[in-house]
Amino acid sequence: MNAERLFDAIRTVKGKALTQADVDLINAALNDNEPRRISAKGLDLIKRSEGLRLNAYRCPANVPTIGYGSTGPHVRMGMTITEAEAERLLRDDVDRFERAVERLAPGATQGQFDSLVSLSFNIGEAAFERSTLLAKHRAGDFAGAEAQFARWNKGGGRVLPGLVTRRAAEAALYGGRA
Repeated sequence: MNAERLFDAIRTVKGKALTQADVDLINAALNDNEPRRISAKGLDLIKRSEGLRLNAYRCPANVPTIGYGSTGPHVRMGMTITEAEAERLLRDDVDRFERAVERLAPGATQGQFDSLVSLSFNIGEAAFERSTLLAKHRAGDFAGAEAQFARWNKGGGRVLPGLVTRRAAEAALYGGRA
């Protein structure tokens, strides 16, 4: 049975039109055997926003960082990596955030998924999980969730122009305008 016929059958059973959130949840269930992946557009947003640095540096929050924004115990000040290593680290990091977003926001559209992966990649899984943005998304308040991106514009306690730009791009992708 194809997805459209399934949606029509469910509409008939429920006796009312499905919301987009209903359709997204059903679609996620139908595609349950494949892990969600960020699109090229989403990955490009992360790469463009993070930039590539082959030498370890401290980000505005004073966290040792390397490559395309990779952080963690594997990053030590003074280390240098190749572009290929930066790509591998990015893929490893993105895999982790794809799993987190799929678990926390099942049924997201591709644009929503991409923007949520980009956001969580930047702010961390714990902050994403506690965010009002995620709560609004899960409640089906997509306009409210989209508006929340702009609130995540600070690094090291101050508004950063790069984060303002990144959040605007993420919000546009979330809302289907990018």
